[in-house]
Amino acid sequence: MARTKKNKLEIDYSYDFELIGLRTAAKGYRLAWELNGALGWRLTRQEDLAVQSKSGEHHRFGHYAHDSGVGSFRLFRNRPAEGDSRKVALVPEFAHYDYILYCQTNDTPQDNRLQEVLRNIPSIELAAFIPLDALKTKDVFIF
Repeated sequence: MARTKKNKLEIDYSYDFELIGLRTAAKGYRLAWELNGALGWRLTRQEDLAVQSKSGEHHRFGHYAHDSGVGSFRLFRNRPAEGDSRKVALVPEFAHYDYILYCQTNDTPQDNRLQEVLRNIPSIELAAFIPLDALKTKDVFIF
């Protein structure tokens, strides 16, 4: 019997985006409205992001998006939709954040100006950059 050699396809993605974790008690629509006012964006509600967990379960995460000439910005709820009571997170390594802000821009990485603006929004308790090399689930953010 001839032995066949198996090849494994490995794809190395370039991650040209940043993630910022946000702690807030605000609802998604309220936070999007505050970000729009503070940053001049037009975050609009999008269809929920559907993610399949390793156990095969499907979870839906609400999100808002804004695309401009400068870049693409998305605000994701870090917990599944309201009706989903299971304890899962879009970014499980940083489950303590309520929202994840995805930023794909031409600006310099970890722009301090953005972080300052976020910290000055009254409803945001904490805004911090999430190191991508610490994430196992960063492939979820490849669009």
